Amino acid sequence: MPANLTPDYKRAEERYRQALTPEDKLAALDEMMATIPKHKGTEKMQADIKRRIAKLKDEQEKHPSKKRAFYIVEREGAGQIALVGPANTGKSRLLASVSNAEPEVAPYPFTTQVPQPGMVKFENVQIQVLDLPPLDPALSPPWLMGVIKSVDGVVLCFDLGSDDLLDQVETTFRMFEEANLQMVPAKGERGHRAKSAFIAATKADAPGASDRLDMLCDACPKDLHILPVSAEAGMNLENLRREVYELLGCIRVYTKAPGQKVDYSSPFVIRRGTTLLEGAAIVHKDFADKLKYARVWGSKTFDGQMVQRDYVLQDGDIVEFHV
Repeated sequence: MPANLTPDYKRAEERYRQALTPEDKLAALDEMMATIPKHKGTEKMQADIKRRIAKLKDEQEKHPSKKRAFYIVEREGAGQIALVGPANTGKSRLLASVSNAEPEVAPYPFTTQVPQPGMVKFENVQIQVLDLPPLDPALSPPWLMGVIKSVDGVVLCFDLGSDDLLDQVETTFRMFEEANLQMVPAKGERGHRAKSAFIAATKADAPGASDRLDMLCDACPKDLHILPVSAEAGMNLENLRREVYELLGCIRVYTKAPGQKVDYSSPFVIRRGTTLLEGAAIVHKDFADKLKYARVWGSKTFDGQMVQRDYVLQDGDIVEFHV
C-alpha cells in the first residue's frame, strides 16, 4: 500500500538526515512520528522511527555525563505547543487557568524545572500545551532549546507587571538568535528552525500594564501578534485558546457515511493544505487505495459536490468517501 507521505513528513525526514546532534535527531524523529500518516502502508516506517528514538534514548542512559542533554515529552492531542518566556512571567498560572494541568505556581523564579504538560480544549479539539522552565542565559537547562525546536508552535510570555519588561524581550530574542531559532507568525513558513508563535502579554491587569503594553509593541518583531491576557482576571483566555489552535496550522475535517448524520464532536485534525487523497489515508488505512470518489459539503463547494483527488481540504469540510 502506498505510504502517501505528506510534505510536513518529508521536511522532517530531511531535517533528520541533516541533523548532527542527538538533540536535533530526536527533535526531527519526534516530528516525523507526529506527521507520518497512520495507516497500514506506514506501519513498518512507524516501527522504524520508534526504534531509532529508543536507540537514542538508550545511548543517553549509557552516557550519564550527557544525561538530560535532551528531553522528549510524549505527544497527545492534535498538536504540541510550548509556553516560553523568562522567569516569573506567569506561564504556570496561565496554563492552569486554561487547561486540566496543575503545575506548581509560586512567586519565586524557576518553580518549573521540567516540562509540565496540560490539555487545552478549543471547541472540539484537544491540544497539548507545555509549561517549560524559564529562559535564562545562565540557568536554562541544556535541553530547553531542543524542546522548543520540536514543538508545533510557541506562545511567548512577557510580564506587563514587570519593570524589567524590555530586558526580558531583549534577552529572549537574543537567546533565540544564538540558537538559530526564529519566531514567525501563525501563517508564516514554519520548520525546525522557524516556529509559529504569538506573544501572550501576561498580567494585563497589573498597575501600569497599558503603558508597558505600548513598550512591548515597540520592542517586539512587528509581525508577531500580541495578545494581552490575565489569568487572575480571566482576560482574553478564550482568545488565547483560539490562537493556540491557530498555531498548529491545522484544519478540522468531518466525515459521514452515505445517508448518515455528521458527528461534529470528533473531527479529524489535519495539516492545512492536505489533499483529499492524503486525507483519505489519514481517515482509514484502505481509503486511499480504494477511493472511487468523494462528496464534500464545505465553504469552497456546493453541498455534496463531487471533488477530485487533488482537492485541497478546507476547515470545516464534511467529506463522504465512496470506496
